[in-house]
Amino acid sequence: MQAVILAAGEGKRLRPLTRNRPKALIPVANRPIIDYPVQALIGCGIREIVVVVGYRKEHVIRYLNSLDVSVEIVVQEKQLGTGHALQCAEGLIHDDFLLLPGDNYVDARSVALVRDAKNAVLVKDHPYPSNFGVVMMKQDQVTGIIEKPEHAPSFTVSTGIFHLTPGFFPYLAGTDLTGAVNAMLADGKKLSAVSAVDWQDAVYPWDLLPLNEKVLAGVVPEKAGTLDRAARVSGPVRIGKGSSVGPFTTITGPAIIGEDAEIGSHCAIGPNVSIGDRVKVEPFSIISTALLMDDATVGSHSQVTEAVIGEGSVLGDHTSVAPGVPMLEIEEILVRGRFGCVLGDHVRSEPFNVYQGAIVGNNARISGGKMIGGLQAYPDDVLVV
Repeated sequence: MQAVILAAGEGKRLRPLTRNRPKALIPVANRPIIDYPVQALIGCGIREIVVVVGYRKEHVIRYLNSLDVSVEIVVQEKQLGTGHALQCAEGLIHDDFLLLPGDNYVDARSVALVRDAKNAVLVKDHPYPSNFGVVMMKQDQVTGIIEKPEHAPSFTVSTGIFHLTPGFFPYLAGTDLTGAVNAMLADGKKLSAVSAVDWQDAVYPWDLLPLNEKVLAGVVPEKAGTLDRAARVSGPVRIGKGSSVGPFTTITGPAIIGEDAEIGSHCAIGPNVSIGDRVKVEPFSIISTALLMDDATVGSHSQVTEAVIGEGSVLGDHTSVAPGVPMLEIEEILVRGRFGCVLGDHVRSEPFNVYQGAIVGNNARISGGKMIGGLQAYPDDVLVV
């Protein structure tokens, strides 16, 4: 059996995090999201994998080339949707195949279920079905899929993971993936619904936090770094090689710390925290329910919770990040989220700032002593004085 992973899109609703990388490369528990479907396929014995790349393709190709598994790469030159992306791979498909999005988390058990059910879609109940394709069913047979309806008729959504045959490709002519599925059903073909064991998507930036928490729940403890004898670790915690943890710091799992990171003294880290490579957390800081990407810095005496901090961003001393419940305009839609902050890459924030329900673009510069939050996301390169 073959598999096609679609990793050509940007993931616009996750901006600013996808300005510099596609959604498939956003790190969750210190691994790019695309690594989860790849490893799920390998866990099911499927190693003939085609990956369709497009947006920021050079980054995805570089990552795929670093894997132990060999994949075939197809380029979608213009991002014309998932249906067109799948069409780009048609010439390489000669057998039944699984179709997976490269920017969702899925486990091997779920992939095995849809692998074993020919002409099938993996489905899952979701509290916000209008963000997805809603699956209409009669018993376990799909009767149609309604893409992102304003008023969803059910909570059952498509994960975008299908078991298909090469006979599906003609239905893609001039339509998107959902339209092709509906055309196939209208032609009398069958499509069964298989319930996922474990699947999750991050639609908006703050959705990365519960996704990170889900994946961290399975972290395997490892202490390859250096812990001061006065530091304390409890629960499942992984500390990468070259990293150091200072005296009187406590780390509560689940948590993961990458390589060459520096955690200062008298800090409290965790639970549900992932800290990337070369991250620096200065003394007397508290971090919980957070995702810190590579090369980020958190200044001393800071308290950071429910936060996504982009690559290379710096929070000055005495920063406070606490959850807010803002209404934000994303892709011309008002959306309510609950989170502390989402900072893009290479943000510079001076000391004594307070963040509550804030989204800040890449390369922003924020003077000290500010309250940051509100209806609109702060754009890239903004200067707040």
